[in-house]
Amino acid sequence: MQTIVLRGRGEFTEWRDAARRLMMANVEPQAIDWRIEDERGRLTGLDEADGQRALSGIGGPADALLPATAAAIHVPPAFIELAESVICHSEPARFALLYRLLWRIRTERNLLQIVSDADVIAARRLEKSVRRDSHKMKAFVRFKEVASTDPTGRRRSFFAWFEPDHYIVARIAPFFRRRFFDMDWVIATPKGSAAWDGDALTVTDEPAVKPELTDVTDDLWRIYYANIFNPARLKVKAMTAEMPKKYWKNLPEAELIPDLIANAEAKVIEMAERAASQPPAFHARVQERVAADLADPDAPPAGTLEALKFEARRCTLCDLHCKATQTVFGEGSEQAGVMFVGEQPGDQEDLAGRPFVGPAGRVFDQVLNEVGIDREGLYVTNAVKHFKYEPRGKKRIHQKPNQSEIQQCRWWLKQEVDLVQPKLVVAMGATAYFALTDQKDRLEDVRGRPFGMTEGRKLFVTVHPSYLLRIPDAARKAQEMDRFTREMTMVRELATALQ
Repeated sequence: MQTIVLRGRGEFTEWRDAARRLMMANVEPQAIDWRIEDERGRLTGLDEADGQRALSGIGGPADALLPATAAAIHVPPAFIELAESVICHSEPARFALLYRLLWRIRTERNLLQIVSDADVIAARRLEKSVRRDSHKMKAFVRFKEVASTDPTGRRRSFFAWFEPDHYIVARIAPFFRRRFFDMDWVIATPKGSAAWDGDALTVTDEPAVKPELTDVTDDLWRIYYANIFNPARLKVKAMTAEMPKKYWKNLPEAELIPDLIANAEAKVIEMAERAASQPPAFHARVQERVAADLADPDAPPAGTLEALKFEARRCTLCDLHCKATQTVFGEGSEQAGVMFVGEQPGDQEDLAGRPFVGPAGRVFDQVLNEVGIDREGLYVTNAVKHFKYEPRGKKRIHQKPNQSEIQQCRWWLKQEVDLVQPKLVVAMGATAYFALTDQKDRLEDVRGRPFGMTEGRKLFVTVHPSYLLRIPDAARKAQEMDRFTREMTMVRELATALQ
């Protein structure tokens, strides 16, 4: 039996060097007894005499087993990556597990791809645990300012204490160097420490002792956490999975958690009561005005757009009318040759009672002006006439209408088409396309080209202007804006040809 003793503190090279010598000497996994020093440099599981023999065996007997001409050992890069992670785990059996995998890889080159293999499963489990511990260290390290060690006084100094499950300090220290390169800091843990002085990153695997440190940032963390805590979305199991209780003792904000959980229900009730008056005062005044208009007995003449609009203000075909301020009907010329159809009114349209007057409407108007289309000569409407939204604080966040809501509102859209009799209908977005055709084709498959409709009418499909506002990448946004502008040019040319 070959006994190999390692310090076992996350240093990959010490295991790699021992494993390389053993592999070259053709020592089988079952013939090796892997041992670990404890934190005081003593051997675990050995008496003093056996310990001395084992220690001498690290560089003696193992080397003596080497053949005169030892062949190089080649392993897949995936194994090196896996081993570098697993070696950081605190599980004592990790060395034997890795050597067993290394031994088998000589003849089973695709071993790591066999996800049902017991050794592979065990190694991946350790790798996952190390990865999770590394993530928690990045999330839960809390720096406290200490006296500066910079003789010039220009750099501030900070200290943090963390208690990882595994030997990950050396693995994660470069992250903190990149993240906090402009300050001096020390991160101390029971499994090693890391320090950055602006020039050099120093890492040691010696266990540190936790000091007693408090500063004003503790209160800032408490204030921050109390303000981002949302009782309406409280899921205790999910919260403790993301912020395990073992980390709480070193997090100043954690002392608030029991009270925040205990009072969550009362806070939700309080939030619900505040939500009852959520719409702005202007919303209520608009509703009162609309109600007064509906009470007017002088309805517009039947068979006109004004009569249809007046009738639509009383629409209760779906539940959307319950929360919306008012019906937002289409507007424009009754003799318009082109009808634009969007999805639904937004927040500003809901209050104003007119389509396309919000941010998306401003993009729409801008592009129309660029390509030479006069909005006054168009008819502009939406597939759904009421604003569907989700209240968030004082804001009303747009929600996409579902299929039933679109179908219920289709009757109004059909009446608008029948009265206006446009030669060209432009569907802006998937909702408008579905409302007009009852088809669910992928928008990209039908975008940018005309299709025939009934009564000799043409349909042209493009994106909704709000889509352009949601694109985060500036370059892609410019590209899509240019494409939308080209499509509006095509609409102008089609409209001219259909006159």
